[in-house]
Amino acid sequence: MTDPAGFLNLDKPAGLTSHDCVAAVRRILKTRKVGHGGTLDPDATGVLPIAVGKATRFLSFLPEGKGYRATFRLGQSSTTDDASGERIEDHPHPQITLEQVRSSLLLFQGQIQQIPPLYSAVRREGKRLYELARAGVTPDQIHIPPRTVEIHQLQILDWRPGLYPELELEIHCGPGTYIRALARDLGYQLGCGGLMSQLIRWRSGAFRLEMSVSLETLKAHPDPSTLLQPIEAGFSHLAFSELDVDQIWRWQCGQVLPWDGVDQDLIRVCEAESGRFLGLGQIQQGELRTVRVLVSESR
Repeated sequence: MTDPAGFLNLDKPAGLTSHDCVAAVRRILKTRKVGHGGTLDPDATGVLPIAVGKATRFLSFLPEGKGYRATFRLGQSSTTDDASGERIEDHPHPQITLEQVRSSLLLFQGQIQQIPPLYSAVRREGKRLYELARAGVTPDQIHIPPRTVEIHQLQILDWRPGLYPELELEIHCGPGTYIRALARDLGYQLGCGGLMSQLIRWRSGAFRLEMSVSLETLKAHPDPSTLLQPIEAGFSHLAFSELDVDQIWRWQCGQVLPWDGVDQDLIRVCEAESGRFLGLGQIQQGELRTVRVLVSESR
């Protein structure tokens, strides 16, 4: 029996960590070689790419762009920067207007400096920040250096005024962005405090929410491995190069092939006759190089 291999576009439920989901997929598919392609907070839902079998060797090459739908509540702040944490601030701010929010959001587009939440997996002093927080460390007792993240687009989907105004946003961003921290920082900019009350990731690289699979569906399926997408599905956005039989063997052995075409940091490499996915390569200065081989074949 062949070990399962491919990507699972999982719709992560609320209440589970990304590691919990990996453990569940291991049990269902009866395989140990499973990993995920981008952590989601326990309260968040939506797309969590799961690599199974040989696909785990390609996890680090998945495209990094993410898409979220988030709800921010203004007038409240918490220890975790979301609704699950202990309240730090809780004051009604009905006077905040959509115009003020729209103006403040302009400060959070493009490359920005962001301090990760204290309750996060970032390492500091040899430990995860959440471990330090659970041990009683407070933000004023530890220096958390800011990091550069990129917000490609912020689109207001809904605005609900009231004692605690709520803002619904669609967010397109790069890797390492904490949406909770964005809610916190927007509230600080408005002078009222803010937290994230809901988060859905609708896109992670090539994977979309509308094509995702729930854990319940996976558990109930008579042959759950058939719900895996082929490894190349994670790289459908890439250009591709086709190799003949002789070129395949040489490329899989790590040999550099003369190649026409513009430079490409990453491309799909396929067999010319069948279209079979062989792995990932790159084109640099007229040469096709090996990046990651799916299967090496004997000659």
